Amino acid sequence: MEILPVSEIRYDHKEVQNVKNILSATFRLITYSRSHLADDLLNTYLSSTTNLQELLSIKNAQMEAQDEEERALYQIGLNKTLEIIIGEIKDQVDFTSEIQLFQLFRSISPESHESHPNRYRDNVVRIGQYLCPEPHKINSLVSQLFYNMNNIEDPLIRAIYFHHELIRIHPFSDGNGRTTRIAKNWILMYQLYPPIFIRDAEEKKEYIDTLSNSFSTLEKKPGKWNNHLDDFFHQEIRRIQFNASLVYESVKNLGARRN
Repeated sequence: MEILPVSEIRYDHKEVQNVKNILSATFRLITYSRSHLADDLLNTYLSSTTNLQELLSIKNAQMEAQDEEERALYQIGLNKTLEIIIGEIKDQVDFTSEIQLFQLFRSISPESHESHPNRYRDNVVRIGQYLCPEPHKINSLVSQLFYNMNNIEDPLIRAIYFHHELIRIHPFSDGNGRTTRIAKNWILMYQLYPPIFIRDAEEKKEYIDTLSNSFSTLEKKPGKWNNHLDDFFHQEIRRIQFNASLVYESVKNLGARRN
């Protein structure tokens, strides 16, 4: 496997700018609105974001679990990990290192960490038709990914790129999806973006199919951008735009009710 070079990344700049415009409009309402109290607007913003964080833990647990018992267990780990992330963000700590990756893995997938404490997987893994990198290659691939990621200026693109490539490496024996998606949201939430999550079964299928097709294409043409990567970036940007719009509407509607 070859990590996708940063120079290969393609995305719709207008879509990304649209997300930024929604967030800017939200913060302008909070800061400059004359029709309602700034404290009330800020509380509404925080409440909306908290609701999204709760949905994040629920939806991510549903995404991973095979049954209700497993879902409940995963959600406990997700909530605990979200508390850790929020504490780090309050201390102005961004997600930038392998140490933090292991911190998330340890918190969100304790049963996997117990069997492989503080180390990457030592077995061969296949995702559908895609054969993940051999264990002896994982250390260098993850190091390269962090080096590349930390050279991407836009946090939204950095988060999506990291998500795609870490899932492709599949560094842990289990819990890769949970760990990767929560790491992505640490990157986003640190920059005041709302979190991204899969909302329903249709989106879940779209997500899995797109990643699978992208991985297979990259096996045939390593290091080269492909149409499935295009689709994945577009889908992730669309998800965050949806959540950013929910937050904006919550703040806007409070003012509308007062006028």
